[in-house]
Amino acid sequence: MTDLFSKFDPIIEMRRGLLASGVEDPFSLVMERVLSPTVAVCNGRETILLGTYNYMGMTFDPDVIAAGKQALDDYGSGTTGSRVLNGTYAGHKAVEQALCDFYAMEHAMVFSTGYQANLGVISTVAGKGDYIVLDIDSHASIWDGCKMGDAEVVPFKHNDIEAMEKRLKRIPEGAGKLVVLEGVYSMMGDIAPLKDMIAVAKANGAMVLVDEAHSMGFIGPNGRGVAEDQGVLDQVDFVIGTFSKSVGTVGGFCVSNHPKFEILRLVCRPYVFTASLPPSVVATAATSIRKLMHAGDKRAHLWENSRTLHAGLKARGFQLGTDAPQSAIIAVIMPDLERGAAMWEALLKEGLYVNLARPPATPANMTLLRCSLCAEHSAEQVQTIIGMFERAGKAVGII
Repeated sequence: MTDLFSKFDPIIEMRRGLLASGVEDPFSLVMERVLSPTVAVCNGRETILLGTYNYMGMTFDPDVIAAGKQALDDYGSGTTGSRVLNGTYAGHKAVEQALCDFYAMEHAMVFSTGYQANLGVISTVAGKGDYIVLDIDSHASIWDGCKMGDAEVVPFKHNDIEAMEKRLKRIPEGAGKLVVLEGVYSMMGDIAPLKDMIAVAKANGAMVLVDEAHSMGFIGPNGRGVAEDQGVLDQVDFVIGTFSKSVGTVGGFCVSNHPKFEILRLVCRPYVFTASLPPSVVATAATSIRKLMHAGDKRAHLWENSRTLHAGLKARGFQLGTDAPQSAIIAVIMPDLERGAAMWEALLKEGLYVNLARPPATPANMTLLRCSLCAEHSAEQVQTIIGMFERAGKAVGII
């Protein structure tokens, strides 16, 4: 009998070899207690969190927590059903209205995860005979949505406007076209030149979907993302986002002004055939989103944290993913997986948690230590983090 797990043998060997070196498993960390948006107890030690995507620090906001507790009392722990059957409660409509208000758009549709939002919208909107033109560094959920929808997939080099235009011009006349972009790319923390890319897409008759998962709440005058920041939000057909980052809970969404958008509720399989989010989750999300509409001071502080950390690490000799900070993500490039894992462990022993990102998730087979800053990190914490990196980097021989 063929062992269906044999295809995973290279990954199994990679992990075995990594752990044989004595390094702690970087993919099995347990947070025993979470004390705040920026501090947790890991392996019995108080640890600064720099790898949680909790950009706006909403997970411990008193109003958000109170809304969740009240919803538990009023509606119970779950819906036990799909949105198109028994799974739509008042809270689901309330969070969709909060999203419409936040983005100043007509329609909002909430999914159980951000992954399902991309999977559902992309696979439903672009099907057999249509074409999807997408950045080669797109998130796995975008690629999976393409595969599920059976459209022709045409990738182009990361953030390359000319390459995108060439591929659009090769598509047969009259075919449906969807350009899929991200505001912030989560591995390197770089942003897309959306203004120019969207102009090219529209000139070639394509609809545009932008995933703003890593920019919503933070980037743009109102926190609506990179498209808002570059002045082209009104030209985007679909904005995809998630509740598991700046909003501080779990879930995904799509907002749009398309007049036929609501039909997706009946034809989008990852929406129709899955249970809806629990009432407590949508209550926390709605409260958080409405508070993010008035979070200009928090956005400004998060930008200051990003600039300080980027400058501090660069000055100490670390190789970073971007020349200047473009988002709340600072990617620190490691020489290889073994030394990256050693650096990750050295930081953990210092009392700092970051993400170890490895191929194939990373571009160009790079190993990265991915730092995601929070608006609740104090200026003092950021300076402490820089010192931790310097000591760990010298101990491991990275700098």
